[in-house]
Amino acid sequence: MMVKFNHVPVELPELKTVTVERKRFYVTPEEKYYPSITTVLSIRNKEGLMEWRKRVGNDVANYVSRTAAARGTKVHHMCEDYLNNMESDWPDKWEEHKKDFLPWCLFGELKSKVLGNISDIHAQECGLYSDKYKVAGRVDCIAKYNGVLSIIDFKTSTKERSDDWNENYYIQGSAYAEMFSELTGIDTNQVVILVVTEDGTVQEFIKEKGDYLNALNDSVIEWERINETDSKGHPIIYR
Repeated sequence: MMVKFNHVPVELPELKTVTVERKRFYVTPEEKYYPSITTVLSIRNKEGLMEWRKRVGNDVANYVSRTAAARGTKVHHMCEDYLNNMESDWPDKWEEHKKDFLPWCLFGELKSKVLGNISDIHAQECGLYSDKYKVAGRVDCIAKYNGVLSIIDFKTSTKERSDDWNENYYIQGSAYAEMFSELTGIDTNQVVILVVTEDGTVQEFIKEKGDYLNALNDSVIEWERINETDSKGHPIIYR
């Protein structure tokens, strides 16, 4: 039986993006430039990433990164379309997804094991920003998860992830929760990270926003310390 998901849409602004020196910024309705939360968090654990690149070589590292990004994007699109009821409402278009074998299989694991826990979808793939933290981003899904309104993020991985590998994900989700609350007045305290691995394992990580706000604030402060911007957040570039 095909599942039909209920949607509870909220009004959110359309945000443009610009890339400056390989850093992504979102442009708010007030023409302020806020860095993406993923860009801000990229300054954390940078040494570990550089060590990995050094160990495997740039060619291998670039290939792994590109492959993982492409796989993750396809699974995200499948989850988004499924939650938008495309399987039942646009069956011909839905058939196109089956051509991508591995992402389709990974999506199938998410569908059978955890996507049924989602209800009352408020937003999907929507831009968010915070004047308080001066950051922005694009959230995967805001919906109830097991009855609790949550920030929900879908991740793919080559192997199972331990909890301590995911701190940036939890900070990112907490940032989205703060942005959503600031823009709509709707409190969202739960962050849900759903990971599917290449062997079909599905992991569910559920966290509370309040446990990661100090880390979010520290990351923003560190970003601002090492990146010079003007009064509207425009990056200052010296040639």
